[in-house]
Amino acid sequence: MLQDLPTLYKLIVLYMLDRAKFPMTNAQVSDYILEKEYTNYLSLQQTISELTEAHMVSQETIRNRTHLSITAEGRETLGFFQNLINYGIKQDIDAYFREKGYALRNEVSVLGDYYYDAKAGGYEAHLVAKDRDVSLVDMRISAPTEDIAETICNKWEEKNQKIYQYLVGELF
Repeated sequence: MLQDLPTLYKLIVLYMLDRAKFPMTNAQVSDYILEKEYTNYLSLQQTISELTEAHMVSQETIRNRTHLSITAEGRETLGFFQNLINYGIKQDIDAYFREKGYALRNEVSVLGDYYYDAKAGGYEAHLVAKDRDVSLVDMRISAPTEDIAETICNKWEEKNQKIYQYLVGELF
């Protein structure tokens, strides 16, 4: 096994993001790594920060969730060094995705964010539902207040499947 623990943590994060095939939230990555007790929270956040600064991981913040994706540079680096990750760790990660991959992907495939629209003088909620990298729904709804925009986003996360089914039923 690799003796340089910070490097091992980086390789584990890259391996997870590569195996996911979809952006994972910082919380999803953290939950797994902390549950396995590979490292502590502060070390993990430092690791993710260093991977981002090195352009091996990209980050996108949507509302209060940070989505992480492996970049081409990260994938290339992983290709060179993934043999330094213990086989048992790889097996654990692969089993984790076999067991929870669908639920993890669903968790990040529905996005709701809002922002202030100065032209309209109010807020706009941006709602997206994806299946892999294909947008199934991508819509914007105007809201007079921030509270209403936030409520729209929250309800979208709860009821997106019903709303999607309704739209498809009405439009097709």
